[in-house]
Amino acid sequence: MFDSGATGFMILATSLVMLMTPGLAFFYGGLAGKRNILGIMIQTFVSLGITTIMWVAFGYSLCFSGGEGGIIGNLNLAFLNGIPFDAAFDNGKYPLYIFVAYQMMFAIITPALITGAFVNRVTFKAYLIFLVVWQIFVYYPFVHMVWGGGFLADWGVKDFAGGIVVHATAGFAALASVFYVGKRRDTASPPNSIPLVAIGTGLLWFGWYGFNAGSELDVDAITTLAFLNTDVAASFAAITWMVIEWSRSRKPKFVGLLTGAVAGLATITPAAGFVPLWAAMLIGIAAGVICYLAVQMKNKLGWDDALDVWGVHGIGGVLGTILLGVFAVEAVGGQSGLIEGDAAFFFKEVVAVAIGAAYAFLFTYLMLIIINVITPVKVSEADEDLGLDDSQHGEKAYDEGAL
Repeated sequence: MFDSGATGFMILATSLVMLMTPGLAFFYGGLAGKRNILGIMIQTFVSLGITTIMWVAFGYSLCFSGGEGGIIGNLNLAFLNGIPFDAAFDNGKYPLYIFVAYQMMFAIITPALITGAFVNRVTFKAYLIFLVVWQIFVYYPFVHMVWGGGFLADWGVKDFAGGIVVHATAGFAALASVFYVGKRRDTASPPNSIPLVAIGTGLLWFGWYGFNAGSELDVDAITTLAFLNTDVAASFAAITWMVIEWSRSRKPKFVGLLTGAVAGLATITPAAGFVPLWAAMLIGIAAGVICYLAVQMKNKLGWDDALDVWGVHGIGGVLGTILLGVFAVEAVGGQSGLIEGDAAFFFKEVVAVAIGAAYAFLFTYLMLIIINVITPVKVSEADEDLGLDDSQHGEKAYDEGAL
């Protein structure tokens, strides 16, 4: 007999993580220029369909079947073959199917994070190939290595909810994409709807409770700690970002507050269930400062990461993983960090996140070169000037008379 409380909680957590993908679409859609709203939103929403098909067909199996101590699993559980609908998860408290669905929601949103970097520059056909290939060769191996019993897990690397697996890989893949496709022709394109950005942020923040607290895969004290750590880090990061921007521009910026919150959410993700509450406060402040500086550096260097995916998710994921190595407390999550004298664990976290970021960057750049041989990756200048909504999809987000 399954535990109805744990089962219900995991269904709720899975639903919350699913909600993050539409939230991301609203967040990116609001930040995009008015001619590219639907273009960026469909790149996010399409992952709900394609990634689900991939996950059931072979993704779950490659991540969580066999391959102990290795880089990738096997295909023994392809199409969930051999998993009865009432099979239990490892802890026996809920059906395995809800774990399959929960991890699927992570797979759906991770490649979608990348899209904000190359808004209005990539053809939809090339993006669909990107979506499939990137998951197979980047996301699935890191899920297996960290969460599926692969070699990083065997080595002792920890990642509570995706600092390495989700944010570092997606953020540095985004940077590689920016280097490959180059700058937008209109880099001054302002957000078309800041209220839409706010709605997206709210949905992301709300969904992140399932993302982090659900990653305990149980209902216990760590679940509640991860929940509170998530909110605290996001809040401290949002206010830190706003204060810095206010002091520099003499005006408090709403988009800055929202961006800071997302930076805090990304940064606490790997550490949420391993650090005490006071550490979540410091991690939030660090996220607000470091991610803000990363965005400023990107602007100074002329990297056209349109929606700051690298500065927020990439740097946030790296920073959070490193700070996990610093602040982990054995009495909390069973792992000591640098402050408790475990320098070896700190070293492992630094090496693991560096491997993830470097591999994601290099593979993504090479993959885009190969995709471009099959079909053009970058849209034509005429299509970019027209906007992807019209040129790629033949639709417009709003009636022109309303703008």
